[in-house]
Amino acid sequence: MGNMGGTRSIKGIAAPPFWPIERKLRPWTPKPSPGPHNAEQSLPLLVVLRDMLKYAETGKEAIKIINENKIKVDGRVVNDYKYPLSVMDVLEIPENDEYYRVIPYPTDYLGLYKITKEEASLKPVRIENKTIVKGGNLQLNLSGGRNILVKFKEGEKKEVPYKTLDTLLITLPNQEIKEHIPFQIGDYALVIWGKNVGKLGKIVSVNKQWGRKSSTVTLEGKSGRKIQTILDYILIVGKEKPVISLPGEIEL
Repeated sequence: MGNMGGTRSIKGIAAPPFWPIERKLRPWTPKPSPGPHNAEQSLPLLVVLRDMLKYAETGKEAIKIINENKIKVDGRVVNDYKYPLSVMDVLEIPENDEYYRVIPYPTDYLGLYKITKEEASLKPVRIENKTIVKGGNLQLNLSGGRNILVKFKEGEKKEVPYKTLDTLLITLPNQEIKEHIPFQIGDYALVIWGKNVGKLGKIVSVNKQWGRKSSTVTLEGKSGRKIQTILDYILIVGKEKPVISLPGEIEL
């Protein structure tokens, strides 16, 4: 009989290099579940608890903690030990009053940044696409697999300010739009993938080509240093300053 379904684990040596696992000690490691993020750009919840936060020494201990409903991601209890965590996801451990945001760092790619309980209720997400759905309403397709429906009243002029690559600051877990940050020159942007991942700076120019993966953007830091990256690799995080707290070491 053939193999039914996907594999539940992968060899440690085949895991993405930024995973903080001891590959010789742990030859096998959980494979992230299909979900809001792809495996190459995410961390399984078990690895975060065991290898990053050191809440458990073994995978079984980490699974037990997760099964006791002690862990929340983006304001909702998560029971899947393979649940994928990626950029801007909020990890909560209410029992210990601990809150973390997953941030891209220049060295290890994905890391945890401790935040306050108040800030844990906010999350910046990027508008990836827009779709007209039944009833003529507008659905915003967001990063992380989220969708927000913008409803129009009968006879209302169907004009909205939201554009692709804009950022929405939403509340967790109910997904209410708290702030809209249009994509513009002068915005603060965070590089979320590529060789310059984990760098924060202001957009000084955009070279638009055919598609987001062909277009480039130039960021400049407070020191005057500039970098270039692909337009698809950035997330707008603020106008005059970032709308969320970020580690100082990621600034250009």
